[in-house]
Amino acid sequence: MNERENFFRAVEFRYPEWIPCSVALMPATWKKYGRALEDIVERYPELFRYQKTSAEEHATFGPGYCEGEYFTDNWGCVWYNVQGGLEGQVVDHPLEDWNGLATWQPPDPLVEDDRGLQDWDEACARLQEAKAEGWIAIGGLPHGFLFMRLFYLRGFENLMIDLVTDPPELRELIQILLDHNMALVKKWIELGVEVLSAGEDLGGQDRLLMTPKYFRKYIRPCYKELFGTTREAGCHVYLHSDGHILEIIDDLIECGVTILNPQIRANTLDGLVEACKGRICINLDLDRQFFPFATPAELREHIEEAVVKLGSAEGGLMLHAECEPDVPLENIEAICETLTAFRTYY
Repeated sequence: MNERENFFRAVEFRYPEWIPCSVALMPATWKKYGRALEDIVERYPELFRYQKTSAEEHATFGPGYCEGEYFTDNWGCVWYNVQGGLEGQVVDHPLEDWNGLATWQPPDPLVEDDRGLQDWDEACARLQEAKAEGWIAIGGLPHGFLFMRLFYLRGFENLMIDLVTDPPELRELIQILLDHNMALVKKWIELGVEVLSAGEDLGGQDRLLMTPKYFRKYIRPCYKELFGTTREAGCHVYLHSDGHILEIIDDLIECGVTILNPQIRANTLDGLVEACKGRICINLDLDRQFFPFATPAELREHIEEAVVKLGSAEGGLMLHAECEPDVPLENIEAICETLTAFRTYY
């Protein structure tokens, strides 16, 4: 069984042969450890699909990732970075005053992405190559495609007030973002994507960033339209969200999400078992806040508990570990070793 077939068996609860596992190394992590990370990648290549795997490839940081840099994206949002190799944050919001909406122009989704130009020929070639090599044809929406883009444009406090006061400009802006994202969804479907990937952070450490009431009023209808269109085309929908999202997992399932990437600490393992097990495939974001301080033995216990409680022979579980530069090299090695050991637990 190749990786592609096993992946879809896991998503669809059709008895995969192994638990799909992945490890992500941030550019700042590559900067810190360099060649030592290449050695780990070479020992565990099955954990590092779909990403650059050499220190040389990460030597130059992309827009928004350079320390001390102010960067203006294609939406007019100004980013500032304080640590190279990790993403900065928006410090200047083009629609902080609604008076700017009349003259503000969003980027053309078929010409520009958030920080550069679209290359659809390259995207099409990548999808076809993935299928030919037995991988998954994945493409999709940029991180922060709707809710986060709203507060990038408006500022977080302004947006929180908007959710309550419901100015007509908010509805207009949401429609602009929905139309933008729908154009991208339709383009990816046209190119033959099998999994539409989308991500934005809807939660904080222990609660949603907005109440379920406002999520359902403003964000859910857009998700339902975007993800419903995707599902009607026969594609799976992968949604990443940092933070606490337990109260809206039912909503996300109803909107068409088939693979959910939630964080374990913010939602608790038992909370995710109750909300998700047997209902939706979970690509579990293992506890990256634990990684810097744990011993290798504790990491093994952490991963084993997740596999035992969330997994089953039928499938429905994937495991993902993101390693920031504060994770000791020996812990990165231990994570890779343990994931490899538990891939075939069932």
